[in-house]
Amino acid sequence: MAGQLERTEFAENPEPRCAVALILDVSGSMAGRPLEELNAGLENFHKALKKDSLAALRVEVALITFGGEVQTTEFVTLDKFNLPALAARGETPLGQAVQHGLSMLRERKDIYKYNGVDYFRPWLFLVSDGAPTDEWEAVAAQARQEEARKGVLIHAVGAGKADFKILARFCAPERPPVKLKGLDFRGMFQWLSKSLSVISQSHPGSQAPLPPVQWGEAQK
Repeated sequence: MAGQLERTEFAENPEPRCAVALILDVSGSMAGRPLEELNAGLENFHKALKKDSLAALRVEVALITFGGEVQTTEFVTLDKFNLPALAARGETPLGQAVQHGLSMLRERKDIYKYNGVDYFRPWLFLVSDGAPTDEWEAVAAQARQEEARKGVLIHAVGAGKADFKILARFCAPERPPVKLKGLDFRGMFQWLSKSLSVISQSHPGSQAPLPPVQWGEAQK
């Protein structure tokens, strides 16, 4: 049944796809204003991309949250994306969340290939304000290998007391994790929506110039 729905979806919208796995930390340390700002930024991201008619057809988002447990949504275009209200709880199973993200992106690419749909290099966008409380080393190595094969583009963002040494293990050396300026999740998501709009206007396989990062600051 799922395969039939996908074939119908791609027949109705044959545009190339850009899959984006948003991997967001909602552990207990994000409670209060950090999570309020994260929710507001995510809502603005959703609205901004829906207004871009081409990005709305081409960008597919899956939300993967980790706080106590990992929860996921399926990849959908922006018109079908139901924005959840995130709640903070529990520890930080970051390794498990990234493992889910990598697996979901591989599966989504297989679906594109099977249905003859062209696609852009997928994004894995990771945000955390702490350190993992689960096993993460093997997943970090896998993430780097996947990026080296050009199977995924990984962006990591650290907020608050994030462990940047660990986050850097998930990233390509030329794209280290960005330190969020204060709680500027809105600026971060604004940059992300603008970047995806730029990509959606380009052709799969090309390298579109992304807007400058103005929501980050130097690590101390």
